[in-house]
Amino acid sequence: MMDKIKSVPEQIDCLYPEAGAISSMIDWLRGRGKILIICHDNPDPDSIAAAVALRHLILIKTGQDAVLAYGGVIGRSENRKMVELLEISLVPICGLNLNQFAVICMVDTQPGAGNNSLPAGHQVHLVIDHHPPKKELTDIFWVDVRENYGASATILYEYLNSQKVSINTKLATSLFYAIKSETQDLGREWSKADREAYLKLLPISNNQILYDIIHPQVPRNYFSTFRTAIDNAQVYGEILIFNLHMVDNPDLVAELADFLLRQQGVHYVLGMGWFNGTQILSMRSLNPEAKLGLLIQKMVAGIGTAGGHGMIAGGQIRSIAEDDKSQQDLEQMLTERMFQALNLKQPVGESLV
Repeated sequence: MMDKIKSVPEQIDCLYPEAGAISSMIDWLRGRGKILIICHDNPDPDSIAAAVALRHLILIKTGQDAVLAYGGVIGRSENRKMVELLEISLVPICGLNLNQFAVICMVDTQPGAGNNSLPAGHQVHLVIDHHPPKKELTDIFWVDVRENYGASATILYEYLNSQKVSINTKLATSLFYAIKSETQDLGREWSKADREAYLKLLPISNNQILYDIIHPQVPRNYFSTFRTAIDNAQVYGEILIFNLHMVDNPDLVAELADFLLRQQGVHYVLGMGWFNGTQILSMRSLNPEAKLGLLIQKMVAGIGTAGGHGMIAGGQIRSIAEDDKSQQDLEQMLTERMFQALNLKQPVGESLV
């Protein structure tokens, strides 16, 4: 087994890297040993597709395969259907011996982001992401963080093009669906690069598989979760807050946040749900200048981790009890912190229905 790399060369300046810089990164990978690509916890289509594309790039250019890993669960029905129909091989990170990997990559997440399950003490060598950095990443060989891109999948699509790597139908479908879902069909936080990738990938994607991914059948408790969200939702003027309490699928918090943002007169939504010892938070806004990533970090300061973009954000608070009182206390605290961070006076809440 190859020893883990104990030092890395000077970090390459790869903000919007040219093909030559990407070739240098690939040359650096060649022959180094086993490669691990880590998605963020409870991975969404963007994280999954970016990982698949990076694995494909490395395999075609170096002949080395890579292991794709994630923490948490693949919970949302659409995401499970994507993995199934596109035959994507992902393994839980908790079942791996991380010391066997000579190179560790992260896609759609970063060290210290709080939303991945890489234990502390492991050197990360490549980071490709579209979320704002939480800390300096100067000890990492390759960092490509493009905050103005709508999807990490778009970055990997450009990598494949720059290296003249062919994109088969399944990979195209994966990348297209990632951009489609992450930007909500180019309606939210998209860039010119996302639009170009979207339009180029659509003709070579499998329309039937896309339809089956977008319209999966769901279990009965899926609908009861919608009822819980609607019953618990409180409206404070233009802000709506809901608590799902215990959930068996953490992705439901974000899905219900998107759904309830459709309420007329509501411009901000905060959703929360308790999953496996962690409070999952999700925020959405219709305001392009909302800066939700910064807002949610203020809200969880000292109690959790969070991040995001202008109109979408998420967070995690560990070790919060699921009992009703703990949930009510946390909801009250986050509500107060949200209004304080927005510099708004908190009105009396009213039930959505």
